[in-house]
Amino acid sequence: MDIFSTYLRVFAVGGSLCVIAQILMDKTTLTPARILVGYVVAGVVLTAIGIYEPLVEWAGAGATVPLTGFGYSLAKGIRQAIDESGALGIAYGAVKGAAAGLTAAMFFGLLFSVIFKAKMKRS
Repeated sequence: MDIFSTYLRVFAVGGSLCVIAQILMDKTTLTPARILVGYVVAGVVLTAIGIYEPLVEWAGAGATVPLTGFGYSLAKGIRQAIDESGALGIAYGAVKGAAAGLTAAMFFGLLFSVIFKAKMKRS
């Protein structure tokens, strides 16, 4: 597989998701928070019905990095936990599936808060 075509697919899918979010922010009264939650829920729903997995395989990081990818991670974690533990997997599967991303976000947030001095924003 050509590296240029891989980059092109990643950019096209990730960029399209960003364009859709920007259009929703500009043309509707939806708040950015509602759009973000909608993206996570869309990732879960599309994974549950089997549409998002082929997109992830085709586009790679273009599909896993946006917030729909977070929903995909949650749904995939729940599915794996249900396969391992049955219905009990519903309780912990989402956290297990997204643990690496959540841990990285917390670690880098702490790291940058130690490195850089926070300043109050003046209105």
